[in-house]
This record gives sequence, C-alpha cells and structure tokens, in this order.
Amino acid sequence: EAANAVGDRKALVARSLPPLFGSYRPDLFDAERAPRILSVLVEGQSLDVDFWLAESQSSIQEARAVRDALKDDARPLWLSFTLKDEDPDPDNPCLRSGEPVSNAVRAAVQLGAKSILFNCSQPEVMGNAVDIAREVISENGSDLLTGVYANAFPDIGDEVEANTGLLRIRRDLDPPSYVDFARDWVGRGATIIGGCCGIGPAHIAELRRAFG
Repeated sequence: EAANAVGDRKALVARSLPPLFGSYRPDLFDAERAPRILSVLVEGQSLDVDFWLAESQSSIQEARAVRDALKDDARPLWLSFTLKDEDPDPDNPCLRSGEPVSNAVRAAVQLGAKSILFNCSQPEVMGNAVDIAREVISENGSDLLTGVYANAFPDIGDEVEANTGLLRIRRDLDPPSYVDFARDWVGRGATIIGGCCGIGPAHIAELRRAFG
C-alpha cells in the first residue's frame, strides 16, 4: 500500500524492524529468540521495500541482530537508536542500554549502515548525539548520513514497563517549537528530519514549510 501511495513521486518506502521485546527495554532483549522473530519480519516485508529501518533500538546488540537477519540483502540499512533521556549527561549521550553514542556510531559504520538516526527520545537530548555522530563519522572517513526524529513524551526512565500503557504528550512541544529543535539539529549536521511518537501531521507540515 505504501508503494502504491508513493506512485511516481520521489519518495522511498522503508520497512520498519522494531524493538522485538519491548520499547526502551534493552534488558529484555533475548539473543536466542531474536533471529527467529527477525526472520519472520524480514521475510514478510521483503517486497516493495527501498530500504530497511531498524528503529528505536536501545542497544548495539539489537542493531547487530538486525544486520545478521538481513544477511546479504543489498538494500540500504538505516539504524535508529533511542537515547537515555532521564537525567542525561550532555557530554556523554547514551543509548538506553547505557552504551555511549560514539560506540553506536562506530558499530553502524562497521555494520555497513547507510544512515544513523536517533528517535523516540526527547528533542533536548538529540543535538549532542548528532555532534558526536558527526565527529565519529568524520574520524572514520565514512559517508554515513545522520538524522533525528524525536518524540513528544516526557523523559522515560528505566522503571517504565515496555508497551504497557499510554504516555502523556507534552503540551509545550507545538509545531513551531519542534521546528526550532529541528533547525538546531540541521545546523549540527543532521540531514534527515522527522517525528516519532506524539509528533503529528501538523508538526510534519511545519517541518515541510521550514525545510521544503
């Protein structure tokens, strides 16, 4: 359906590979079960796909499992990590697993990803992650693209049970405010911008007006 909706327009269709055992919970990742689940997702989505998007990955281990599941599939892989946004260290942004963003970017380069993104975390923590990503990419002589699509949730701590209820949406993050964050990310070197949970059509329309 997505491919039909695109039609002749210049747009790419992604197939999403989500966190397998609950969002924001790297501690629940099961390395033994992951290959079987991923093989079903990859096989079921393999038609009409321009690139694979592994999103809301909370650990490097999750991303490596995706790369293994895709085997020799030649289509680009975009890796998107979710960041720790409760009491973050601005000088050392981390994945929800506690692994430094710098290590995640190095892993993305090693895994042959086309893009590294940061998603489903508060917009306030994204800028420093982009800075570090660009530094590591430059150090490795890579052409890896960088992007951000933040959420509109309050900060999410380690005690949150995965996928057990609804999270409230921040009232202060209206479309103009979100675009202000996006301008900052672009200024730091991000070239792919979007929105995750709680970022609605009005936000995307405002992004389109600002950057289109």
